[in-house]
Amino acid sequence: MLAIFRNPAYDFIGWRRVAYGVSVAVMLLGLGSILAKGGLRYDLDFTGGTLVELRLAEPLSVGTIRSRLTAAGLGESVIQVFGDPRDVLIRTQIAGAHAVELSRRVADALGGHGTGAAEIRRAEFVGPQIGQELRRQALYAVLAALGGILVYIWIRFDFRGGVVTIVSLAHDVLICLGALSLANFEFSLPVLAALLTVIGFSVNDRIVMYDRLREIRAKRGEKGVTFAQQVNLAVNQTLSRTVLTVATVAMSAATLFLFGGTSLEGFAFVVLVGALTGTSSTVYVAAALDVDWSAWTERRRATRVGPVARVGHGALRR
Repeated sequence: MLAIFRNPAYDFIGWRRVAYGVSVAVMLLGLGSILAKGGLRYDLDFTGGTLVELRLAEPLSVGTIRSRLTAAGLGESVIQVFGDPRDVLIRTQIAGAHAVELSRRVADALGGHGTGAAEIRRAEFVGPQIGQELRRQALYAVLAALGGILVYIWIRFDFRGGVVTIVSLAHDVLICLGALSLANFEFSLPVLAALLTVIGFSVNDRIVMYDRLREIRAKRGEKGVTFAQQVNLAVNQTLSRTVLTVATVAMSAATLFLFGGTSLEGFAFVVLVGALTGTSSTVYVAAALDVDWSAWTERRRATRVGPVARVGHGALRR
């Protein structure tokens, strides 16, 4: 593999306290935005609404379509052009309107103007009950993914590694949701897929680091090498792989965000944010918490063994 760094020896773990503060501040900023806006913005699939598919008499730009819909009182609609440039999918969340009536309003707004009438291909209504069920299923999907990862890391490495991995993945999801709220994107099915992608990408990064850590602990038996130093060495040895991987994912996500169109913006944005925060949380959440948990365990063991050793020594002297 291409090695960007030659024998890196950066003290990542030494900066973990500062990283804790930064992570907490970013999460609080995102959660503050979600609370201030009354929760996440859900799209049609999660809230209910009407979907209208049309074939235009001639192609129109997304900007023109949006301006005509805004003039017709349908400005909050989501516009998607697919296949033939004349084929348009409109998603709107206007309540109290029948699907047929609403589809006619959309067709009237996009037809005429010397371009000919728009042909209605499909008009469907998604009820709020279905939206609530989708939200529930989305939550179950994320929780099931986290639960499966916990069991996998526990079996392959140890329970402590599984717990800190789940904490770090929850950290990544919260930051992605906060960024979604700050950027005013809707929570949609593609965004849910992006969150699951981020979870998979992030856990892969942690497994690579933990695998290298296990190799280091198996080979290095010299005294005086602390667990924190071993973790730091594992992070440095996998640094080139981490940078190459996150750079590839980030460039792909940025390309989708810039050129993929409105329908892929939310997906690409979450993947981009998740790639960056997922890589940093491997070191500054999962590895850092593992180091602090190990240190706490050692201190607790020392306080238990200390009094016992002193009592035993006194009894032997008597």
